[in-house]
Amino acid sequence: MPYARISLQRGKPTHYLRALSQGLHDALVETFGIPVGDRFHVIHQHEPGELFVDADYLGGPRSADYVLIAITGGKPRDTVTKRRFYHVLTQRLSASIGLDPEDVMIVISTTAPEDWSFGGGRGNE
Repeated sequence: MPYARISLQRGKPTHYLRALSQGLHDALVETFGIPVGDRFHVIHQHEPGELFVDADYLGGPRSADYVLIAITGGKPRDTVTKRRFYHVLTQRLSASIGLDPEDVMIVISTTAPEDWSFGGGRGNE
């Protein structure tokens, strides 16, 4: 049940945004084993000057195509699984939309099942 927030600079066409979401979803299905129907992504587009990213910190160089993907998940994954996910995702995005892997930052946080309600005021326990 991951929930993803994708932040990037405004200006990409709809097909790019769809491919970005699809690449993320496919990588999560493949590596995290989530159900195919479990997709909750929100894309935040920012005006130039609203994203402040160091071009070379622990990687890079980064460009104006930089994408931050913040994932909140309900089930912790081990380090090997997360590293495989990072690799699979960046390779998919490179192949599908030409996004340089150095322009992709991923942050994963986990929560307990009771921290989620998918609708109707029902908990997920």
